Amino acid sequence: MATTPTFATLPTYLGLSRSPAEAAIHVAGIPFDIGTTNRSGARFGPAAIRQASRMLVDGDHPHWWVDPAALPVADIGDFAIALGDIAGSLALIERQAAEHEHLVALGGDHSISLPLLRNHVRQHGPVAVVHFDAHPDTWDSEYPGQKYSHGTPFIRAIEEGLIDTAAYVQLGIRGPTGGPQDYADALKLGARMITLDEFRGRALSEVIAEVRQRVGNRPAYVTLDIDCVDPAFAPGTGTPEVGGFSSWEILQLVRGLKGLDLVGFDLVEVSPPFDPAGITAILAANLVFEFLSLTALAR
Repeated sequence: MATTPTFATLPTYLGLSRSPAEAAIHVAGIPFDIGTTNRSGARFGPAAIRQASRMLVDGDHPHWWVDPAALPVADIGDFAIALGDIAGSLALIERQAAEHEHLVALGGDHSISLPLLRNHVRQHGPVAVVHFDAHPDTWDSEYPGQKYSHGTPFIRAIEEGLIDTAAYVQLGIRGPTGGPQDYADALKLGARMITLDEFRGRALSEVIAEVRQRVGNRPAYVTLDIDCVDPAFAPGTGTPEVGGFSSWEILQLVRGLKGLDLVGFDLVEVSPPFDPAGITAILAANLVFEFLSLTALAR
């Protein structure tokens, strides 16, 4: 147990002080939010998640009894972005991600998943994707007047052959859309969409079993938009949708990925300006902790 008080912990994720050379797993912030279509502010997400993670320092996971900080993991700071340039920023993120084999990314808006997926596919080929979100993010090209935005990363990824669509699952989809075609387009691309309404009508264990069956033994990338969670538990996000997962449910869903071949993770769309109490960042920090605990178990 550390003697430094929690509030004085280093301003890194879990207060980590290892150098990148000492670690095989790298946590990176990506303070990018110019791909948002509603409320910006996710550029401040990485710093808020790191701050909230201080309460998790020197803590074992309460179910698995592993300590993620004991992994060979380092917080490598923030990636550079091309200010005001969406396509340029995504290319820059991709180049920086290529330097890291096992990356845990703190966003930032959901646009960042596309360059991160490109990097993982270079290593593993097309990957299974477990996608937690209120929105399918498979809107048609040029939405809204841009080829790349936080509403398009997965249509772009499928077009580029980055996702094994036989193992692409979306969980938590809900909220108003432009019409039934929005969902139909995602299904046509090959996504298995589990809406919140369907989720509520099934046992949690049954949903987890389906996700696990679809992913199988493929390398799997997990992308978690914090707006999959109800704004009662995560108000600090750019496009909140009522009626989402509870914090307990999303913890259980992530824990349900235990034993899968998890090759990468991003957590996106935490927008601290809309949550003065910081509960969104606290949940986000805990969800990263959950993913790193699964990595610790696998090792």
